[in-house]
Amino acid sequence: MNNKNLFKVAGLIALVTIFSKIVGFARDVVIAKVYGATYVSDAYFYAYQFPALAIILLGGLGGPFHTATVAVFTKIIPNLDKKPDEYVQRVFNTFVTLTSLFFLVLTVLFFFFSGPIVNFIASDATTELKNLASVHLKIMSPILLIGGVVGIFYGISNVYREFLYTSLSPTVQSVFIIAFLLLSQGDKLGYGLAYATLIGSIGQFVLQLPVFFKTGIIFKPIFYFQDDNIKRIGEILFPAMLGTTIGQINIYVDMFVSSRLDEGAWSAIGYANRIFQFPVGVMITALLVPLFPMFSTFVAKHDFSSLREYFKKGLVSLWFVAFPILALILMFSFDGVKLLFQRGAFDVNDTLMVSEALFYISLSIIPYVTRDTLTRVFYSFDDSKTPFLIAIFSIFVKFIMNALLVGPLGIGGITLSTTIVTTINAVLLAVFIRKKVSLSYLKLINPMSKIFFATILMSVVLGLANYIFSITMPDTFIFLAIKLLLFAILACILYILFSLKLKLHPAQHLVYKARKFIISRIH
Repeated sequence: MNNKNLFKVAGLIALVTIFSKIVGFARDVVIAKVYGATYVSDAYFYAYQFPALAIILLGGLGGPFHTATVAVFTKIIPNLDKKPDEYVQRVFNTFVTLTSLFFLVLTVLFFFFSGPIVNFIASDATTELKNLASVHLKIMSPILLIGGVVGIFYGISNVYREFLYTSLSPTVQSVFIIAFLLLSQGDKLGYGLAYATLIGSIGQFVLQLPVFFKTGIIFKPIFYFQDDNIKRIGEILFPAMLGTTIGQINIYVDMFVSSRLDEGAWSAIGYANRIFQFPVGVMITALLVPLFPMFSTFVAKHDFSSLREYFKKGLVSLWFVAFPILALILMFSFDGVKLLFQRGAFDVNDTLMVSEALFYISLSIIPYVTRDTLTRVFYSFDDSKTPFLIAIFSIFVKFIMNALLVGPLGIGGITLSTTIVTTINAVLLAVFIRKKVSLSYLKLINPMSKIFFATILMSVVLGLANYIFSITMPDTFIFLAIKLLLFAILACILYILFSLKLKLHPAQHLVYKARKFIISRIH
């Protein structure tokens, strides 16, 4: 995939991912309207963290099962135009069979032991909340089985350069949830919400089947252990699974701490994280999904100069988008949360909680995209052990940071500790990757400095405009919507202009593509 095709694929994935995130936002807005930040929403979000580990983290795009599939099968499928040979099918079917059995066992355990699991994680929560979360977890436990398997199907689709359905897939779950809540206006205890989540997850898997059938692979349960590539999958997968699970322990630590705070605290953190994940998810999915197979190919060919080149292009492109987003969230977090969620059962106190959590977690956006890019480089070298060990270390840092920050900052301390842990994680990955390859970090200083300067200039102008707007316009919902829309447009124009003046390549490429598109439409 050349540079032109990379940006073309990234653009397609970005559009689909933006659509998916918008639908996800609509889902969160509807959930917030029906349940607010209450013990019912807390119970649902507590319970969903366990299925989410499977379908979003372990089995999601960029997760261990997706990563292992891409890393191994890009190397053993030499020709994507031909039907996979018997050997490839045997390796693939063994991988799916073992994964299905593993997650089936987990599903059974979580179904029958949902009570003790919830009680352990939210020990300081009320009995009413824990009992309700236990029922929600029972309902959603089959999502664990779906999660790992769907990750493999995501991976094989990307190996065959099919990105549309994998990017669109998360939308299915959101659509089912929205449809249920709009048609029923919810149920008192949120059981229907849990069932809609389960049905939507099944839909995610079903959506992958058309692309899978096109690959020519025929699934048959098989056990083919004695093979080097099965061992390679295990060498990548197990440390990556442990690393992801270890990383999720940080979430469980936050769940434990938030159960001591006010009602709705965990829901507020969840809503804040969803707002944060909207731009981050678009960036990570759009750029790293097509880049990762390229990283793996470059490493297989020992083409480290190309690896360095595309690492720089990918990371600079991510920073180019991440810096202005950070500035906008810091300036307009309260206004954004108010516009998105403050209606129905979601009141101004909920808005304050969510905006506080969002403010602190937004500080992690730069180290977040840096960490995820570096992690893909490690995986390209079939090394998931190093990220795993760093993730273990991060748990201890998370405990310490929560202990130090939650007292004085409350809910903000939880999300600020996440930012600190993410930053330390990114720094350690940047240091240890140098044992494998030099990524020429010094060449990143110039573009990063320009991006930072363009962001500062944009923020100063926006700050002045916001001050004038706030003292001249009434504080109503409609004017708030107009303000945020106008300021978003103004921010884009200012940032692009300042970036062009500073000769930033992503801005120049963006303007070139826009001009080319307009000219093609005119002629």
